[in-house]
Amino acid sequence: MSARFPSEKTRNIGIMAHIDAGKTTLTERVLFYAGKIYKMGEVHDGTAEMDWMVQERERGITITSAATTFEWRDHRINLIDTPGHVDFTVEVERSLRVLDGVIAVFCAVAGVEPQSETVWRQADKYRIPRIAFVNKMDRPGADYFGALRMIRDKLGGISLPVQLPLGEEESFIGVVDLVEMNACVFDAEEGLGAQYRVTEIPDEMRETSEKHRSELVATVADYDEAVGDKYLHGLEVTPEELRRAIRTATLDVRFVPVMCGAALRNKGVQPVLDAVVDYLPSPSDVPPVEGTELRDGKKTTRGASDDEPFCGLAFKIVTDPHVGKLAFIRVYSGKLATRTKVLNSGSRKKERIARLLRMHANDREEIDAAYSGDIVAAVGAKFTTTGDTLCDIGHPISLESMDFPDPVIFIAIEPKTKADEDKLATTLSRLSEEDPTFKVRTDEETGQTIISGMGELHLEVLVDRMKREFNIHANVGRPQVAYRETITETVEDVQGKFVKQSGGRGQYGHVILLIEPGLSGSGVVFVDEIRGGDVPKEYIPAVEAGVREAAESGIVAGYSVVDVRVTATGGSYHEVDSSDLAFRIAGSMGFREGARRAKPVLLEPVMAVEIVLPEKFLGDVIGDLNARRAKIEEMIPKGDSRVVTARVPLAEMFGYATDLRSRTQGRASYTMQFGQYCEVPESVFDRIVEKSVVGIC
Repeated sequence: MSARFPSEKTRNIGIMAHIDAGKTTLTERVLFYAGKIYKMGEVHDGTAEMDWMVQERERGITITSAATTFEWRDHRINLIDTPGHVDFTVEVERSLRVLDGVIAVFCAVAGVEPQSETVWRQADKYRIPRIAFVNKMDRPGADYFGALRMIRDKLGGISLPVQLPLGEEESFIGVVDLVEMNACVFDAEEGLGAQYRVTEIPDEMRETSEKHRSELVATVADYDEAVGDKYLHGLEVTPEELRRAIRTATLDVRFVPVMCGAALRNKGVQPVLDAVVDYLPSPSDVPPVEGTELRDGKKTTRGASDDEPFCGLAFKIVTDPHVGKLAFIRVYSGKLATRTKVLNSGSRKKERIARLLRMHANDREEIDAAYSGDIVAAVGAKFTTTGDTLCDIGHPISLESMDFPDPVIFIAIEPKTKADEDKLATTLSRLSEEDPTFKVRTDEETGQTIISGMGELHLEVLVDRMKREFNIHANVGRPQVAYRETITETVEDVQGKFVKQSGGRGQYGHVILLIEPGLSGSGVVFVDEIRGGDVPKEYIPAVEAGVREAAESGIVAGYSVVDVRVTATGGSYHEVDSSDLAFRIAGSMGFREGARRAKPVLLEPVMAVEIVLPEKFLGDVIGDLNARRAKIEEMIPKGDSRVVTARVPLAEMFGYATDLRSRTQGRASYTMQFGQYCEVPESVFDRIVEKSVVGIC
């Protein structure tokens, strides 16, 4: 596996989907049929090869993205299996940043679910070509064409089947291949689905198959001149020509070929691997990566060529108990050999790559070098964090880094013993280095250590990892909501003045601010419009630092202020007494005073919730949601069930899983993901301010 594979015979792909759509089950079959593993693991048994963490095997979910490499049809495929739970969406985000293609998995019963939409939008953000695999075709209620309609309606773009199902639910036995115009029948027992029979399309499906193939040819004819000519003249398009046209259309991102199968029953998996080779891009098929030259700040590109200077992106950091810190790197250009020095363009420090590893979940294979298009793990990158660019020292370049969402929930954590206390800070630092959405801070008033994350499950898993991996026992507080503060009115001519005389040299700082509401998601924007030398330019950074310091500590309830624009319009200074400290304090005082006059409000995280429940429990569940300040958006019938979508404040959703089970006799399920920050009602605002929540109660 360490041999050099040419770029055109390499595929860097990921598998993404909503939780429980069957990503890891599909991955296990892929690895088995490719000869990478010799026994299929099962998620429900806790034996899945790619779910290697103890927490993953106990809970039956994927928590961390796992990378592996295998060969199929003389191609090397680097594959990343990503989590489906919204709490671990950072794993999807950073994986998609470095992948060239994606398999999007959908449940044939549920269709497009909330997290399906989220990961699809993430793939759109990076313009990643993808194929869709409608899984669980053997399940009662499976509806291939219903799932296909949902993909078109909810996700947009052109999605057309390249396969049709042979049978439905329990009678599902295989697929009709619309490219070759034949049928593939799988025997799930014989060889665990490794072999399948290619037969003629059944007579009852011939007409439907020809209709869908004709639609497929008509759509992709726009992307291939030879196919377009044949289509216009009514000539037969060969399978090779059609595959070439589908590939071109898929690489254009606007077209998505749709396939189907039942991974758990070992049906329909091998054609997906063929589609990865046939339709998804190689590193040389994607546009060159763009970056900025460190020397002159000019934009430049790096192509997928071994002859170009080395350039790679560290997209994931892992603490390995055996080899220490591992940096997962996507090599975009050039060659990276062991025992070479590279430049970290983020920290501007040189890193020595001691070893290079090709990963298979948590197993490692040592290699001598990595080439353009490879995904490897490096040992020895001491100063590298997620999103850093590693490059050739003689050709420094900085690639666009990655953005991660802010945490929405936090808890206090205290070590149980003195020995735990000594190790806690180091452990939290390691975990936050691995996970950019995991934040650690110390509350200045209470002295408590506060950890923040994307949800209850996220923090629960991290606390469990502290106990198991690092042997740290800690007491954990109740989850709290990460509120934000903002302003609703503009305030002009706000005076921030700090004057102090103490016998000797005094302190003097004076600044005039304009404070106004900013754009949603803009954070704190500071603008310098002081003219005429009222305040020397060297003091402006101190004013900005004071403003940001005050915004971070909050105005009404101790939560950080966001979405505000602060403009420095004037001020004055003293030739002797003025200093950076004086102007920092003046900026802080001015912001606090102005923000209090600008009608501050609290913002709370509001979650997008989808509940699937039997019809007879609908009234009780809706009543409970209304009591939780929910806004019901839709109630859609789906078979004998109802699908309720709503927006609910996170503060009202703690413990909801238990409540929902008790109200529906355990027959309902729900998913929840972050929606947006919204202003809290006045009654809730008063209650929070009264408590003066600065840390954890």
